[in-house]
Amino acid sequence: MSKKQADRSVDLEINGHKRHFDIDDPDLPGWVTKNAFTSENYPYEEKLDRDDYNEQIRALQIELVKVQAWQQKTGERVIIVFEGRDAAGKGGSIAATRAYMNPRMVRIVALPKPTERERGQWYYQRYVDHFPTSGEMVLFDRSWYNRAGVEPVMGFCTPEQHERFLGETPDFEHMPVREGIHLFKFWLNIGQEMQLKRFHDRRHNPLKVWKLSPMDIASLQKWGDYTQKRDLMLEHTHSNHAPWTVVRANDKRRARLNLIRHLLTRLPYEGKDAGAIGKIDERILGSGPGFLVD
Repeated sequence: MSKKQADRSVDLEINGHKRHFDIDDPDLPGWVTKNAFTSENYPYEEKLDRDDYNEQIRALQIELVKVQAWQQKTGERVIIVFEGRDAAGKGGSIAATRAYMNPRMVRIVALPKPTERERGQWYYQRYVDHFPTSGEMVLFDRSWYNRAGVEPVMGFCTPEQHERFLGETPDFEHMPVREGIHLFKFWLNIGQEMQLKRFHDRRHNPLKVWKLSPMDIASLQKWGDYTQKRDLMLEHTHSNHAPWTVVRANDKRRARLNLIRHLLTRLPYEGKDAGAIGKIDERILGSGPGFLVD
């Protein structure tokens, strides 16, 4: 077996059990299928019905169009940070949020790895360059929080840089909030078996295979490392002025609905229809690190 093949066929320890997983095998292991949806103590056993989802998401997207009109009228600015494990559903949540909004005023920012010049800058600088101007909403598909997760886990920053980031970020985030920018931070949480299922789906779907990166493969055996860094991040950077909102995302439909409901509930836009927004499912969405405690 070549080194490349070996990297894609791994032995894992999941919930105290040793498991073998080969992402190139077209057949998904039964233990993944059995446990994926309810992994990480997910509170539901089945996906939300598609027709029910479509009806609810349409009502919420109408409200988001109102948000856009309110921003254009008032000049209000919004930043939304989408973070989470690989395959947690960040891209789909962003797409559902922006689906019917003007892409000129609602921008998605998904930065590649930093250039040589950017590596020599103040760490936050390249992200600040993309902050919104009057009337804009910016959706960060990953953000400055790379330094809280992938960078320390994969060795792309030093322990000292990681520690400094955790200490400085609450002060950094105070600046745009004091400026009047509405800042939202979402952590999409999924279980390990669900992540494996989604990686496998990507590997064997010709329309999604581009989503599976070498970094995803390398992360397969680093679940515990990512968990530790996630917990440190939530502990040190959850603040009154820039709180973390945690979304249990094994069911992408429920995750998107509740994430958007949270945005709509918090933004003071004109013409808000509370009935159309509905109630947030408190089993799916909650505030801060405490929401992940069983």
